[in-house]
Parts: sequence; structure tokens; C-alpha cells
Amino acid sequence: MFATGIENSVPTIDNGRTRIDEMESCGHYRRWEEDFALVQEMGIGYLRFGPPIHRTWLGDGTYDWEFADLTFADLQHRNIVPIVDLCHFGVPDWIGNFQNPDFPERFCQYAQAFAERFPWVQLYTPVNEMYICATFSARYGWWNEQMQSEQAFVTALKHLVKANVLAMRAILKIRPDAIFVQSESSEYFHADSPAAIGPAEVMNAQRFLSLDLNYGRRVDSEMYEYLLDNGMTRAEYHFFLDSRLKQHCIMGNDYYVTNEHRVSADGATRASGEIFGYSEITRQYHDRYRLPVMHTETNLNQGPLGTEAVDWLWKEWANVLRVRNDGVPIVGFTWYSLTDQVDWDSALREKNGNVNPLGLYDLDRKIRPVGKAYKKLISQWRDVLPTQSMCLTVPIVMPDEVAEHHARRQRERAQQMVEATPTAPAMQESG
Repeated sequence: MFATGIENSVPTIDNGRTRIDEMESCGHYRRWEEDFALVQEMGIGYLRFGPPIHRTWLGDGTYDWEFADLTFADLQHRNIVPIVDLCHFGVPDWIGNFQNPDFPERFCQYAQAFAERFPWVQLYTPVNEMYICATFSARYGWWNEQMQSEQAFVTALKHLVKANVLAMRAILKIRPDAIFVQSESSEYFHADSPAAIGPAEVMNAQRFLSLDLNYGRRVDSEMYEYLLDNGMTRAEYHFFLDSRLKQHCIMGNDYYVTNEHRVSADGATRASGEIFGYSEITRQYHDRYRLPVMHTETNLNQGPLGTEAVDWLWKEWANVLRVRNDGVPIVGFTWYSLTDQVDWDSALREKNGNVNPLGLYDLDRKIRPVGKAYKKLISQWRDVLPTQSMCLTVPIVMPDEVAEHHARRQRERAQQMVEATPTAPAMQESG
């Protein structure tokens, strides 16, 4: 599955007074038809995309579907498969932020309303990068609640993951063969001295928390104490253990040059650059969760030479092939995003209007060198099965096939599997 994305990040800054809306900054609201045409022109069949949550979800049971109706009808007409991104780093003003304990249940209702309105949609990322969202919002103090404490981080994290789990359950009621591509940042923390080994080990355990909870995997004893010491109850923890949804999931690993970190003895971190790379870190995540994998985000600034992004594309693709050749069932790759982005140089902490040349196209919708390289890569590799096995092909129903007999039969079989899933928790993996 070769993919790109239209980023719909909408965090707030300035204590909630200013919203950073990437769709608005990048001109997508005005040029969405042109953007979808560019996706087709590239030969890309999958698009990470979702309605802007703050403009769509207006209140409990109150929605404005106008933009979603227009855009998703066009995607369906073009036979582009959306991977629907429902919550990307922000919530509507009326929800407040990720400290709100009502957020998970209310978001579940929103997800169900979307699935009911667009029953032909099969692929979802209900909540994007839960670990990063909780970290930037409640540990670093950059976005949304702008808090800086371990308790605020755990609170945001448990609400984000619970929202994701409840949304998956709700969507499966509507679309029993739904597949969840859980896009999450794949991180690693390197100790820069013997005294930093302890802090680095803690961080390397914490990086798995969002997916451990999401997939119902037992955390290790240190992380269990950490969660309970910072506000998670035993009942909340067991809610995650008892959620049996892993069989509906593809693990999405996002990797950028900023995903690896050097850790000092005092626990301070700084960028390390690429040390292990995507293939090694993805193997670590796959060894832990044993799920099919999709490389769901990467990019790099075009750079002064104009070739830096192209070189990074080929490096990441070589890593994907390395992972595949090592036996990991990797099913897709994504350059994120379709167009340049705005203000990610400050991690969306400031609204400066700085254009970051990271896209396949610039904001005038002119193709960049990496766009040409990605188009060539797709044309050369699209017929090579990513898993090297017909038996492991992802059971995707294309938008133009949703009403056909085989698609109906697939949904019926999936419904039978959902109904047959035991409600009692099975034995969990050890941490």
C-alpha cells in the first residue's frame, strides 16, 4: 500500500486561544479537489486523511458533515482508499483538552457517527500518534492543556488510548471488517554515558506505553508502578488488558530523523540523528507486538542541495525492504505529506507561517524532486507483493467494490469473527 497524507493536525497553543490548523495553513480547504487529483497523478492508492475535528464535531451529537461529504464522495469516485484520521493532535474547543475525562466516551460517539455516515470506509487511524500527543500536550507543555507533569502525561495518555479503543469498538459495529492502522511514533533513547543508562531504560520502556495499552499487552512492573503512581487506577489498567482488538490492527510505525535521542545522566534529551534507523527500531516494535507493519510517516526537508529528501526517501525504502527481507510482514509505505507543511520547524508551537519544504508538492502544487522520485518508486515496485505471499495480502475492499458480493461476504465473515471473540481476557504476554 503506497500512501501519502493530507495532514489534519489541529492543536491549540497560547492556553487554548490559538489553533494551528494545518489544512488551513496548507490551503487544502480551497484546493482539496486539486490535491486529490495530485494523489491520483502520483499513482498513490491510499491516503491518510480525515475531516477537521474542530469544524466537524460541534457538540454532543451535533456535526457539520458538509466538508466531509464533499471530500469523501470525491475520494470514493476516484477509488482512492482513505485511511481515516479522526483525531490528530487536537479536539474541539467545547471538549477542552486531553485532561477531560469525558473525551473518550464522547469521541467514541463521534467515531460511530462518522462510520454510520460513510459505511464504505474500511481503514482508520482513530487517534493519531497517542504517545506524541500526550508528550507534547502534557509533558512538554507545548500544545492543548500545556501541562508539564508525569501525572498530566499519564492522564492524557490513558484518555487518548481509551478514546482510540472505544472508537475501534464503535466502528466495528458498523464495519466489522474494519482495519485499524495505528500510526505511532517509533522512538529510541540512547544513553550517552554509563550514568545515563538508567534514565534511557525508563524512556525506552515508556515509548511503548501507548501501544501496550492499545493492544492489551501487560506492561512490566516498573511501568505498572509508574502508571499507578501517576493516576491510573487498577480498573483503568484492566480495561486496556481486557480489550481484545489487536486482531483488527496493522501497526503503523512513523519514523523521522528526529525519532532517536541522546539521554544525559540527568534525564535531559537531545536529538541524536539517525543511529539505528527505521529497520532496527521497527524490528523492536514488531518483536513486541507481532502485528503486520506499515511505515505510516516519514519526510525530510528538501535541503540546500535539493537532493536531501530524495536520498532520505530511498534510504527509508531500503529500510522497508530490509525489514521485509528479515521476515516482518510489512504491508505499506507512506511519504507524509502530499504538500509542504507549515510551522513544523517549531513543532507547531508558534504560528509563524513558515513553509517547511517536506511535501511531494510545494504549496503552489508544483511537484518537488522527492515527488518525482516517489512516483518512479511506486511505478517500479507496486506489483511486488510487500509480504512476498498471496496468503498475507491485506483484505482491502476498494471503494468501487464495496457493494459487490465478495465484499459483502467478507463483512459477514468478519461479523461472525467479532461475535465469536471471547469477552474474557486471555493470557497476556509477559512484559
